[in-house]
Amino acid sequence: MNTHENPTLQAIFSRRSIRTFTDAPVSREHILTILEAGRWAPSGLNNQPWRFLVITRDDPRHEALADCTKYSHIVRGASACLCILLEKKAMYSAMKDHQGAGACVQNMLLAAHALGLGAVWLGQIVNDQASTLKALDLNTETYELQAVVALGHPDQNGTSNRKELAELLVEDFV
Repeated sequence: MNTHENPTLQAIFSRRSIRTFTDAPVSREHILTILEAGRWAPSGLNNQPWRFLVITRDDPRHEALADCTKYSHIVRGASACLCILLEKKAMYSAMKDHQGAGACVQNMLLAAHALGLGAVWLGQIVNDQASTLKALDLNTETYELQAVVALGHPDQNGTSNRKELAELLVEDFV
């Protein structure tokens, strides 16, 4: 199969993490499309425990969120930050729900890429749940932050490299 002819595979292989953005705002329509893509991710028992919080540049919590990560410059430069949370009472299996949240984030990253936007998955920001949830004015007993996706119009070309597949295979197969 020629992967360049398949739009899904083309999107997977061409998506890159973008950490620098222009000042142009991202439209509400594009943000809703990205959230919809996240909503359609698979989850164990189809429980869909994820919840979304959109923090735009004009939200007073935007600066507080930036202060919660060593990558504050990325948050400050983003037009919007999409916070992906798990609602604790909707969870049934920590491992499966965390995996589902990862699938949700990946769907969102692919949707942003498909719309010509730039995005990056910020994971370090979840290391201090209490401070980050406080900055977002959310309760630690209700939510667990999984990731923040910084989103905007790209002001850079992303680059990446990958290990050879042979390095990742535990054993070869026939």
